[in-house]
Amino acid sequence: MSLFSWLFTLWPCSTPSLLLLGFMGRQLGLRVGLQVVQTVTCSRLGTSIDQGLFQDGDVVIGGLFSLYYKPPAIDHDFTQLPDYKSCTGLENLPLQYIYAMVFALEEINHSATLLPGVKLGYHIHDSCAIPLWALQATLSLVGGDSTSCNSAAQLKYSAGYGAGIGQRRGDLPVPLIIGGDSSVTAKILSRILGPLSMSYTASCPCLSDRRQFPNFFRTMPSDIYQARAVAHLAIHFNWTWIGAVVANNDYGLMAIKIFQEETQGAGVCLAFVETLQRENIMSDARRAALTIQASTARVILIFTWYTDVRELFLQLTKINVTDRQFLASEAWSTSGDLLQNPSTSKVASGVLGVAIRSSPIPGFENYLRNLNPFRRPDERFLREFWEKMFACSPGATPFSSYTTSPSHGSRLLQKTSLPLCNGTESLERVQNLFTDTSQLRVTYNVYLAVYAAAHALHNLLSCPDSNNPPGNNSCSYPKHIKPIEVLQYLNNLNFTTPQGEMFYFQGADIPAKYDLVNWQNTPKGQLKLVLVGRVDGFDLHLNESAIQWSTGSSQVPLSVCSESCRPGTRMATRKGEPVCCFDCIPCAEGEISNKTDSPHCERCPSEFWSNDEQTACIPRQLDFLSFNETLGITLTTVAVSGATVTTAVFVVFLYYRQTPMVRANNSELSFLLLLSLKLCFLCSLVFIGRPSVWACRFQQAAFGISFVLCVSCLKVKTIVVLAAFRSARPGAEALMKWFGPGQQRGSVCLFTCIQVRVIICIIWLSLSPPVPQPDFDIPGLKVTLKCAMASVVGFSLVLGYIGLLACTSLLLAFLARKLPDNFNEAKLITFSMLIFCAVWVAFVPAYVSSPGKYAVAVEIFAILASSYGLLFCIFAPKCFIILLRPEKNTKKHLMAR
Repeated sequence: MSLFSWLFTLWPCSTPSLLLLGFMGRQLGLRVGLQVVQTVTCSRLGTSIDQGLFQDGDVVIGGLFSLYYKPPAIDHDFTQLPDYKSCTGLENLPLQYIYAMVFALEEINHSATLLPGVKLGYHIHDSCAIPLWALQATLSLVGGDSTSCNSAAQLKYSAGYGAGIGQRRGDLPVPLIIGGDSSVTAKILSRILGPLSMSYTASCPCLSDRRQFPNFFRTMPSDIYQARAVAHLAIHFNWTWIGAVVANNDYGLMAIKIFQEETQGAGVCLAFVETLQRENIMSDARRAALTIQASTARVILIFTWYTDVRELFLQLTKINVTDRQFLASEAWSTSGDLLQNPSTSKVASGVLGVAIRSSPIPGFENYLRNLNPFRRPDERFLREFWEKMFACSPGATPFSSYTTSPSHGSRLLQKTSLPLCNGTESLERVQNLFTDTSQLRVTYNVYLAVYAAAHALHNLLSCPDSNNPPGNNSCSYPKHIKPIEVLQYLNNLNFTTPQGEMFYFQGADIPAKYDLVNWQNTPKGQLKLVLVGRVDGFDLHLNESAIQWSTGSSQVPLSVCSESCRPGTRMATRKGEPVCCFDCIPCAEGEISNKTDSPHCERCPSEFWSNDEQTACIPRQLDFLSFNETLGITLTTVAVSGATVTTAVFVVFLYYRQTPMVRANNSELSFLLLLSLKLCFLCSLVFIGRPSVWACRFQQAAFGISFVLCVSCLKVKTIVVLAAFRSARPGAEALMKWFGPGQQRGSVCLFTCIQVRVIICIIWLSLSPPVPQPDFDIPGLKVTLKCAMASVVGFSLVLGYIGLLACTSLLLAFLARKLPDNFNEAKLITFSMLIFCAVWVAFVPAYVSSPGKYAVAVEIFAILASSYGLLFCIFAPKCFIILLRPEKNTKKHLMAR
């Protein structure tokens, strides 16, 4: 059902097309003027004159307040006209707002400087916090309060800004309404009605748009400021996991949207968002309470009306949820009803909230305490409050409640058993929200709104020349005030309040100022409101030491989905969960994170490595195979032992050089082989110790020359063995001439010189020699200082040449292994070369896969293993015969077949 159709149910006349045309024209911004005089018969539901506070005056200002909080049951079947039913549950604080407006108007009427000679009147209605009810009451304000119009009544309507809707002849216009307690109501009133509206609590940022709401003003700051203030509180206290309960209207939904925008990128996430609908507050509050109980969020943000919070706290009390820290919006952060409610004190303790700034109103407390229905018999709201407070009827006819007439919807009196008041009742000693003026917040907003309206009217009605005709822009008369004229003066308003503050509008708004309040426990077990900071625009000023948290201590509560990641770890978001929910992954070796909640780990420079905690990069320690460590000592011992044994064998062969065993195996090559083996053992020592430029060059040269010399000797020995046996055949006597002692020495020198001159001396060591260099590619705190092969090709050629000689020697020895001789040296060479080749074939993968200094150890092991293999396989059998079996060391035995 459309809003206009609903309006016709409130104002059913015989010519509804007339009203529809006017509403559509105003809604679309059309400036159509329509003068219609028609005889009509009409009535409006629930608009009796006894349902508000009324005072006539030269200029009448409207008032719209949510005095009752229990809405009536609404019949949603709009095929029939609904019977109006009054709201119930009178609230003390809104009643204070009403009398703040009355007090301000009476104060202005007694002023000699503000609007002198002009009496301000008021028409104040209750809206029950329902937008459609508020619109109904507003129609009564701008259309008159008579319940019917007879056939003689004449309706005059204008769709421009010139007059109000439904204004009858003889009725004073209402140029401005103090009201629109919610943003929804304010938007409806501003879009549809001609008179200006000035809200004291509507805070939706959308209302600041002057293109959509040109006739709207407010003494309440925009929600942008309080939502940002709450967001800054969450960021300041590192609350990254927050639950939210908001009203299901512009107030709550817009606030949570601004909160999310402000905290975007700051690591704050919403664990849940629950909405509360006033019509279903019982079930919604129960659902929200269960959600709060189940959530891991310890900080809960609540943007809704205080009556909704009251029901939510009751539900939380029932399920014993008392360990949550609540962030309050201004709508309930100063609610005395919640502060003084003992049943919710455990739940509400420690609330931290944004509050409308407070300011005193001189004389207002005495004014409230002197109110008495006997002196104000026509003020129904005061009479009902008196009955509620003193349980007696102040009237001549006892009554305690109001009912609704089924025919006209007017509130009627119903007799009850309440006794008559004796007239001695007084508010002097009454302590409740109505009489409490210690912190006037919304009340002060109402007070400011009235003074803003009065100053705008004063400027409008101030005529430098009293002879100016009505309608001149320089002045006007009370009977001819138009809302558009008031609008012009409100836009340029600038005055000093009775409290000495400068007041002006910035568009529709006033400069934003808030208080930051905290609900703290008192020794009596009650809660009190403590000022702990303030908000000035977007600036936040907070006294943290003055805050008492929900835990009862000064320790800031923790509300996170995941615990903070300590330095040395990084955050890893969980799949499908908000960014605030993450796991802490330790940084890999060589990477660090030096701050809490680091999103990633940073790799250390190559010269540095991470410490044990992965929090800092420290210089890497140079490491090399040292003579002082166990591995170095072991390899040194083995190498020296090998050189010693080789020397001993050399001595034995030298001592027995005239024996057949030594002479039969080419003693000259044997001595040369022993010398090369000794060099092989000793060259391994060059690999141990701190590498230097010359050590790196010498170790590879010594290694290559020693083994080439060694293998060359074996190869020549094998060739000599083959040549000797071949020369024993008929016709081959001249073969040994080519393998005499000179040729043998020449062959060894030739094979060795190829390695020394061509590869090492000329090419490798001259063009691209090995240099000492830290091996940063190997992870770890210790970096190996090794001789880096600047040319892998050169090193490969060295090993390849040695391997070529070894393979040819193995092949020749294998061919000569079965030559007829009692002691065939070719067999020994075959075994030794098999061991030699096996060691160096295994060396290549072992060397490549070994890290750091262990690669050097592998090379040394290969040198020693191959050297020991040659030494023992070739010379151990000979020494055995020479030393232990001298009887076999004869030419006859050696030549035997």
